[in-house]
Amino acid sequence: MKVTNLELNITKIANVILYMLENKVSHLNDKKLSILLFLMDYKHMEIYENKIFGEIYIKDNRSPEPQVLAELFDIIANSEDLEEDDERLYLIQEFLDHLDIDVVTKANYIELKFVKMEDDFDESLFTKEELKTINKAIERYKNETPRKMANVCFTIDKVRETKNGEIII
Repeated sequence: MKVTNLELNITKIANVILYMLENKVSHLNDKKLSILLFLMDYKHMEIYENKIFGEIYIKDNRSPEPQVLAELFDIIANSEDLEEDDERLYLIQEFLDHLDIDVVTKANYIELKFVKMEDDFDESLFTKEELKTINKAIERYKNETPRKMANVCFTIDKVRETKNGEIII
């Protein structure tokens, strides 16, 4: 078991997904979410010098990967069993308290789709500045495909300059 990022706020991540679902963000799957979270955290750090979600983003060949969330999504996609005391199980359960996840098996990959349950977006979890950053990102990328959004990431100098496998932010 990897040690997870102690700053990660899984409740904020689940709530921002609820917000995206309520705002009908198209092509929303695990890949697009990962890129959107990176772009939100990156922009927020540029302006306010802190991240919204507390995630660590690693450079991958295709796009920045959220370190902990990508691991959680792999566990869900592959129906991995975890020990009861595994911290990742707690994070997954906390996430699933707000949303459901459909695992969609495609020809060459597995895609995760998010399903709204009873919970609504809880704006009180976010500061006014965080909401501003989130809204700008959603307005800008609402209808983009994950592939186009990955390309946007590689227009950022910090992403291009970081070696694969290393931390971007």
